[in-house]
Amino acid sequence: MPMQYLTADEVRDAERASGDLLANGTLMRRASHGVARVVAAELNRTGGCYGRRVGIVVGAGDNGGDALFAGAELARRGVAVHAVLLAPDKAHPAGLAAFRAAGGRVVPTTGGGAALPAGLDIVVDGVVGIGGKGPLRPAAAAVFAALAPETTVVAVDLPSGVDCDTGEVHDPSVRADITVTFGHPRRVHLLAAPRCGRLAVVDIGIGDPSERVAPRLFSFSDEDIDWPVPGPADDKYTQGVVGVIAGSHRYPGAAILASGAAVTATSGMTRYVGSAHAEVVSHFPEVVAVPDLAEAGRVQAWTVGPGMGTDDAAEATLRTVLDTDLPVLVDADALTIVARRPELVAGRTAPTLLTPHAGEFARLTGTALGADRLSAVAGLAAEWNVTVLLKGRITLVADPTGSVAGNDAGSSWAATAGAGDVLAGIAGSLLAAGHTPQTAGAWAARVHARAALLASRGAPIGASTLLAALRPAIREFVRG
Repeated sequence: MPMQYLTADEVRDAERASGDLLANGTLMRRASHGVARVVAAELNRTGGCYGRRVGIVVGAGDNGGDALFAGAELARRGVAVHAVLLAPDKAHPAGLAAFRAAGGRVVPTTGGGAALPAGLDIVVDGVVGIGGKGPLRPAAAAVFAALAPETTVVAVDLPSGVDCDTGEVHDPSVRADITVTFGHPRRVHLLAAPRCGRLAVVDIGIGDPSERVAPRLFSFSDEDIDWPVPGPADDKYTQGVVGVIAGSHRYPGAAILASGAAVTATSGMTRYVGSAHAEVVSHFPEVVAVPDLAEAGRVQAWTVGPGMGTDDAAEATLRTVLDTDLPVLVDADALTIVARRPELVAGRTAPTLLTPHAGEFARLTGTALGADRLSAVAGLAAEWNVTVLLKGRITLVADPTGSVAGNDAGSSWAATAGAGDVLAGIAGSLLAAGHTPQTAGAWAARVHARAALLASRGAPIGASTLLAALRPAIREFVRG
């Protein structure tokens, strides 16, 4: 089932609801044991625990306490553990006592602060937890800046210097190879996934808060995606007919990429409208291609915008499409038109999916996107009563209710010219197959990212290579 990502306040509510488990320290003991177990597993993966060397960077409060108790457990297993106390007078008393009793070593502070010894296998970031705000303070920043590049960093709850609710990455901040969190993932673990590294979620016995705030953030797993395939009674019409308005005779690339993606994504039918009709058919003869909208025939959804232009004729075409009661995906040049004519989508009751990148989002809203991408995309979706897919390494798909589906692409290989045209074709075909705009956008982003990984194999790619990898990527999401 989809993974839910909580706010800091929701996590605190869940911990308070545990009652005695929080008050008597059980939650902290379970959390620290989880951290120690993850660190030990990483050491065992690379040669075992005994005689290895681990550093912990300890801030004030419970996050530092988790790190100290974890350090004590590792020390009892024969690991040489060194701790830097960033605020010695505020270090967790019980955690520090347990650490020292187990043989952990506190690095002495000199006039220039404290630094961990060289040659450590792993360093644990226990500086700040979910309540941390802003960048690393100078003393903490100096400790992490001095680490050797090959040192594995394990963050407790989240990388220090990264905001829990917005995922804003401050400078300086910690870049973790592994992040260990407790009970439930936090928003930061999706919104700043590249900074968090591999996520390990430790069950410490807290429940999921019953009341959720908007926006609500979740992500689909591979198992949640059931790609549409033809059934025994299906024909080309029942599977969905998608119409694509894109490109031009002079610039046919967008038309070819968007139409090709639509053909590849589902088994229904693709119609193309535009002056690149001959070029589209030369690449994909199965597309029914015509030059004028009046000749298009019936469709179940429209994908409009990639490379179509922004002149009066393009605006008239977009207006005609949006005046229908069909689902419409609005991309690229069509977004530029909507930015100057927002009334085209205002009040529209049929499903509408806008797919901007950061620059297009700024044109739609009149303001730069900023660090809080989640609130921004949810706000636009609610204000305009549309679904908005905000492109990026972390794609966010917000519907008007405050629900936001996120997808971590796992790489940035799809950051190449024309990749957005491919994404538009995929999502439009899913709209035509009957999926909601949010599901269509989120599933399209998922398979688009998988195709980029398959196509790249570690080297840069172009959009045509991405399109060629789309079919094998889809096979990974077909059930049965």
